[in-house]
Amino acid sequence: MIKLDIISDPICPWCYIGKTLLDRALEAHPDHPFTIEWHPFQLNPDMPAGGMDRRDYLETKFGGQQNAVKVYSQIDEAAKAAGLELELAKMRRTPNTINAHRLIHWAGLEGRQNAVVAALFRAYFKEGQDIGDSKILLDIAQKAGMDRAMIERLLDSDADVADIRSRDEHARARGVTGVPTFVIANQHVLPGAQQPELWAKVIDEIKEQLEAQS
Repeated sequence: MIKLDIISDPICPWCYIGKTLLDRALEAHPDHPFTIEWHPFQLNPDMPAGGMDRRDYLETKFGGQQNAVKVYSQIDEAAKAAGLELELAKMRRTPNTINAHRLIHWAGLEGRQNAVVAALFRAYFKEGQDIGDSKILLDIAQKAGMDRAMIERLLDSDADVADIRSRDEHARARGVTGVPTFVIANQHVLPGAQQPELWAKVIDEIKEQLEAQS
């Protein structure tokens, strides 16, 4: 198997689009060589713990309402082209994602990362839920088959907060400035949401290389 590391933030729309396109390629190639691990990157590492009003956040980030609307209309078009309907009107708050990243990390220890990542994207972009809210995170963990009581105890502590921040800083130190970023076999970097056709080509090339080595 070949390691595919994905550096991502669950409130990043391009990460959701990128995952959707990757999933489509993997479904079309069930014999793909990848084993996937998700890694943390906070788009807003200085976000208040309770998050902030989404409209205020977007207008501040993009320099006013007009620019925010322009940017998100482009994102919405890209999402629809990928077969995704983002429920942008339902999204009221932009959360701090440190706890969501902690949950993704703990899910990885149990082999449940992909399910939890998918649930976080769906909760935020389809259901408009605040994924900085511990109750929402606990519901996601429980539905993924994780021990709700244990995750509640972990969320109530500072467990792995320093580790998540350190891994985020490590990604930035390696040159990651935006997400999603895909790292293949710790050697090849693919930044941004990539089309299934490109992933198909990558999969075929890797399989050819593996066959040549065997």
